[in-house]
Amino acid sequence: MSVKIMIDSASDINEAEAKELGFLFIPIQVMLEDEEYLDGVNLLPETFFDKLPTCKTMPRTSLINSFRWDDEFEKATKDGDDVVVITLSSKISGTYEAAVKSAEKFDGKIQVVDSLNAALGERLLGLYALELAKQKLSAKEIADKLNEQKNNVRIFAVIDTLEYLKKGGRISATTAFFGKMLAIKPVIGVINGKVEVIGSAKGNKKGNLYLNSTVEESGKINFDMPFGLLYSGNDKTNIEKYKISCAYLFEGRTPDTYPMGCTIGTHVGPGAVGIAYFIK
Repeated sequence: MSVKIMIDSASDINEAEAKELGFLFIPIQVMLEDEEYLDGVNLLPETFFDKLPTCKTMPRTSLINSFRWDDEFEKATKDGDDVVVITLSSKISGTYEAAVKSAEKFDGKIQVVDSLNAALGERLLGLYALELAKQKLSAKEIADKLNEQKNNVRIFAVIDTLEYLKKGGRISATTAFFGKMLAIKPVIGVINGKVEVIGSAKGNKKGNLYLNSTVEESGKINFDMPFGLLYSGNDKTNIEKYKISCAYLFEGRTPDTYPMGCTIGTHVGPGAVGIAYFIK
């Protein structure tokens, strides 16, 4: 009997990548205008950001309900294996609560972990879980370690456009207008499971510097744990510049770079760059 690791698509891991890495994968349903997609299956970041500018309404995501979890848990445990499930933050979606409700039907074979994160932050927790599974830990032991470490995950990003914060109701049209005039770049982070604006700077260069100082103030990066950079949209100009700006943070190491999907990308739009890591 082994332990399987299941993760949802809010981690920005797609179906093909999940199979390659060794995850069980469950996609979130996304509505773009009147069309329904499965995130990471028939909706990848490139396609999403191609479609986003022409959407008249904000894309909508649906929680993974207990009926879908029932089906996935039934398939995952039919050979006797235990499962550790990592979900999108419970402060962002009801997906975690639905998974817990479903897990109660499986006699302790399912351990559900609220990542208190999304995007690359959730992915990093998943990569750590895979390493723990290789060490032959039990599902309960893995879940306990994930719950210990999830509060050490940090994810911060600088946003290139205010348009999508305005569309999502996070800032007013007036704030967006003057912010655009002044080239204001908000810096966001996932704080206590929620996406929060934590500061701003004028222009991309100062935005990147603010992002780096936020990282430095948050605590030292734990290089024994997974870490990486993220970007939104199909133009990589901003992330290529940020790689140069933030290189000193990694002390000679080269971080992997990951595209942002629709869960957070809906709210930040294209051109965002960010960083995620565990602190020591």
